[in-house]
Amino acid sequence: MIHNLARSVRAFTSNVFLVTGETTALVDAGSNFDVVSRIDQHADGVDRVYLTHTHPDHVENLQSIRAAFDVETWGFDPTNEYVDNAIGDGDRVPIGDDEYEALHTPGHKPDHLCLYAPASGVCFAGDLVFENGGFGRTDLEGGDRETIIESIDALSEAVETKLTALHVGHGPSIVEDPLADVELARQAARMG
Repeated sequence: MIHNLARSVRAFTSNVFLVTGETTALVDAGSNFDVVSRIDQHADGVDRVYLTHTHPDHVENLQSIRAAFDVETWGFDPTNEYVDNAIGDGDRVPIGDDEYEALHTPGHKPDHLCLYAPASGVCFAGDLVFENGGFGRTDLEGGDRETIIESIDALSEAVETKLTALHVGHGPSIVEDPLADVELARQAARMG
């Protein structure tokens, strides 16, 4: 089961996905709201926290999550203070009842990852792509337009025709024809 714990939050935050199952995991930690009480509504704890990237809106709740659940974090850049364990491009990690492949997708931020489960077609896309062809900002430090175009292309190739759900860093999850939104993002990123 996948719950967006930030769904009704009005403060500036990323989405925070709690995935329950064999490995109960959070994808991103969010910011500016009491995420611990929301976790407690759905699970007895958290086994792992995965970070799509380390912009503040995705990590500021980590201190309270670590304190409440004594849990380690996983991300692309182990030199970052928020990352306890490294995930490399192509590594596989357990989330819920599925195994997800880590896809290094820089362009919004150099440490950006997408997490994709080939068996179920579910992808956590962070701030790479959004609903209706939106894509991550490239005007922040470490952002690069050409790189994000390459990353969106790589995501499109990785998910091929198997994508069933796209859980994004901001806005609603895409569960109806998510490939169309990825294709729109590919086109929009090239427009300038």
